Amino acid sequence: MACRISVDGTLPKSSGLTKAALKSAAAYFAARSAARSGAVFREVVLVLQDDAGSDEVHRGVMGVEGATDVITQGYESMPPEPPGVYGELYVNVDQALRAAPKRRGWSVAKELLLYVAHGMDHLSGADDHSPSGYSSMRRRELGWMRDMEESE
Repeated sequence: MACRISVDGTLPKSSGLTKAALKSAAAYFAARSAARSGAVFREVVLVLQDDAGSDEVHRGVMGVEGATDVITQGYESMPPEPPGVYGELYVNVDQALRAAPKRRGWSVAKELLLYVAHGMDHLSGADDHSPSGYSSMRRRELGWMRDMEESE
């Protein structure tokens, strides 16, 4: 069974992405993350937000002030839901619009996809609190993005 993905919020036209393309990529990353971890991804909601929304969620979920790129919130299943991964990814569109131009050859769409891949990686338990954990996650996520592009 494929992971159910939904998208809440607005993508700016300048992002170069449609919600359908974002959902498709999110489903791909969920499948890759599930394969890596052995977890069954059931449902993930992508919440597209601005800096103010990101700051609010960042403070509420992690107790950290300030906007960030993506905040991952996982949930336990509740009966009668089957066990598996349920979660929300709070994706900061403003951050992507600022960050993408700073990377040579990088688009806003790629930046947003990187945030989604990163969030899916966290949902399966990956941790970037150490330099080696961060490096492992980044290599894996960029690999997922490259593999997805090659399969299209």
